[in-house]
Amino acid sequence: MEQFRFRRVLLKLSGEALMGDAGYGVDPTILESLASQIKPVVEAGVQVSIVVGGGNIFRGLAAASKGMDRAQADFMGMLATVMNSLALQDALERHGVFTRVMSAIEMQAVAEPYIRRRAIRHIEKGRVVIFAAGTGNPYFTTDTTAALRALEIDADCIMKATKVDGVYSADPKTDPTATRFDELTYIEVLNRGLQVMDSTAISLCMDNDLPILVFNMQVSGNIERALMGEPVGTIVRGDDR
Repeated sequence: MEQFRFRRVLLKLSGEALMGDAGYGVDPTILESLASQIKPVVEAGVQVSIVVGGGNIFRGLAAASKGMDRAQADFMGMLATVMNSLALQDALERHGVFTRVMSAIEMQAVAEPYIRRRAIRHIEKGRVVIFAAGTGNPYFTTDTTAALRALEIDADCIMKATKVDGVYSADPKTDPTATRFDELTYIEVLNRGLQVMDSTAISLCMDNDLPILVFNMQVSGNIERALMGEPVGTIVRGDDR
């Protein structure tokens, strides 16, 4: 454990990241890659929890913009995160990683109810805990869920997995002049309007001094390299860095 910069981390995955190049659903090769990257760090003693979005199946905000009741749409989005969580649990357990899905919306046939102390106990026992169904409340994103759960379990860092190798000044896919940041402060992220996490999540992290590491999950081994302190991605933290 001494070689790792963080003892306990929360990995934030977007639902879109799970669908790979497909336009919908879950790509089994992405799940396989994630499980193969998570297994060695868990075996090395890092305590890992995960929050996964549901945008590959249903996006509540998008549905609400087309006339659906926002709360109803958000609840549907929460159920989509449960489906993704179960798929990720299956992939991890096929790699021999003990995993628990804890849902903010009770559905005991498929997941444990979220209880903070029980979640911490699972993590202390070396199990990967996947937090599903967001916060259980509409109007809150899975970014905010990630910040909230990370603080509740006393995580050392949020590791936000993306399809690019950090935070850029603009979209690197459309702007060839975009530059990558090695480090940013929370205030810089908010003032520049950088798409790291939503403003509620950033504010939660800022108020509680919880660093966010943004990295490319599509490069095999990046999770372990980031934990080892190698210059992978962009770190967002306070002014006293």
